[in-house]
Amino acid sequence: QVQLVESGGGLVQPGGSLRLSCTATSEDISDDYDRAWFRAAPGKEREGISWVRASDGQTYYTDSVKGRFTISRDVAKNTVYLQMNSLESEDTGVYYCAAGWISSSWYMGRGFGSWGQGTQVTVSS
Repeated sequence: QVQLVESGGGLVQPGGSLRLSCTATSEDISDDYDRAWFRAAPGKEREGISWVRASDGQTYYTDSVKGRFTISRDVAKNTVYLQMNSLESEDTGVYYCAAGWISSSWYMGRGFGSWGQGTQVTVSS
């Protein structure tokens, strides 16, 4: 099973930025895995917000983060990043990265078998 370690969360004021990192540490790592970011807002279920496809680097964002967040990857480091700009209070939550395969129900986490432990992002003045 791929092991994923996230970092970069914290407290930021509205309008600020954070960059999350997710590194795969397992020796069984394959850079063929698609990667995605999910978040669980307080009192809400976890939902997918962005993915990057391993085969061609294509990216996808949900409407809630489009234009503000950017997903990228460093294949050499087997690391995926989520650059978050213009943060809003609604972005508060625990952010998880995942590795697996993109499917039609990816936003529910289906197809992603490996998960990080989560990193807290709090947007507040």
